[in-house]
Amino acid sequence: MKLVALAAILAALIVPSAFASSPTLVGTVGPGFTITLKQGSATVKKLKAGTYTFKISDKSNLHDFHLKGPGVNKTTSTPKKGNVTWTVKLKKGKYTFVCDPHATFMKGSFTVS
Repeated sequence: MKLVALAAILAALIVPSAFASSPTLVGTVGPGFTITLKQGSATVKKLKAGTYTFKISDKSNLHDFHLKGPGVNKTTSTPKKGNVTWTVKLKKGKYTFVCDPHATFMKGSFTVS
């Protein structure tokens, strides 16, 4: 009986963490010449290492959203527009996001510690 109770307690502790959702970051590129990455209403500058859900809204067929960093190289496609969702494990380091066709002025970065 004690073994069953212990198993129930362990299941209650383990199962919720297995289903915990990762923090969501929202990236937007276009329709003008803008590119952003936000968590809620705040611009992303620093994050803790871990798994994040990136919801990218590509609002122009002239642009893409390209995320690069340690072990990460994800991009939306040009000339398409639309929404994509990525689940990405971020490691310590510097990450950049750019619009490849306009990388000189449509860019941003953040660090992960």
